[in-house]
Amino acid sequence: MGRILFAGALAWAIFAQAAPLHAQQPGPNPLPPGEGHDIVAVACTQCHGPNAFTQLREGADAWRNQVYDMVLRGAQVQPAEMDQVVTYLATNFGPGVNVPPPVTQVTLPDGPGKDVVASHCAVCHGLDRIAETKRSPAQWDAIMAKMVYFGAPVSGDEAKTITSYLDAQFGAK
Repeated sequence: MGRILFAGALAWAIFAQAAPLHAQQPGPNPLPPGEGHDIVAVACTQCHGPNAFTQLREGADAWRNQVYDMVLRGAQVQPAEMDQVVTYLATNFGPGVNVPPPVTQVTLPDGPGKDVVASHCAVCHGLDRIAETKRSPAQWDAIMAKMVYFGAPVSGDEAKTITSYLDAQFGAK
């Protein structure tokens, strides 16, 4: 019985060591060429595949916060490289840049603000992210504020219209 437990523990330890390496194997590299590519490719893919951040559509300030956060977590980006990395990410993965098609096709329900949501939110991500959630008015307001901070191209009135529509159609009941 002791040998079986030892063999099981040994197999688990070997699997636990190999699993993270297998999970981190990169797929096709979606990073476009440009100044900062090599730094991003090395620093970011040490912990996760490049698709983990290529789906984001953030402005320069939000990318700077993301990079600082990753540096605090161990990403190997030197202070002198920070501006280059942020410029590369904002240029190649900023709001309105090469948005991948949504995973799920979504038809938004009719209502005041539908067109504003469809034209503004889909600039950065698929509408499936909206349709699959139920949030309180305060949560929709916080999400909208975060999206504006990340660089969403909306005015104050449009932000209010968007949050009103989202609460009416996808609000937590």
